[in-house]
Amino acid sequence: MRRRLLSTLMWTLALAVSWAGPSLATDARSAKVAAQASSWAGASAPANQAAKPQPGASSQLQRGKAVFDEWCAGCHAPGPRRPGTQALDALYKGKKPGALEERTDLVPKLTETFVRKGVSVMPPFRKTEITDADLAALAAYLAPKNQ
Repeated sequence: MRRRLLSTLMWTLALAVSWAGPSLATDARSAKVAAQASSWAGASAPANQAAKPQPGASSQLQRGKAVFDEWCAGCHAPGPRRPGTQALDALYKGKKPGALEERTDLVPKLTETFVRKGVSVMPPFRKTEITDADLAALAAYLAPKNQ
């Protein structure tokens, strides 16, 4: 019962953020609250074995992983109760993975555009929330590894 209530709260918050417009959507706390609500609702920890930086990986990729874990994993990590992953799974219908760390087509410019401008219920993130350097690290972390 409690998990269902918290899950409903998380979805309500996501809708409220999307309907409230830029002033609320850019609030860093809304993203963190949604991620926290997801963890309260019993969501599993991010399981990102495929894109996990290996020992000796560049510090930029390690920083990108840290940025992803802080700002993105609450919605976009693999597993249930991840609204971003579920939305992308529904959109792509199995043609592409919904979990961002499993994607092989996220060129840095695409990641940077979605983070700065937002899309659907995903809020845009200001430079005071995710710095340009952190965004570049995140984009490199999510980019195809053969670039």
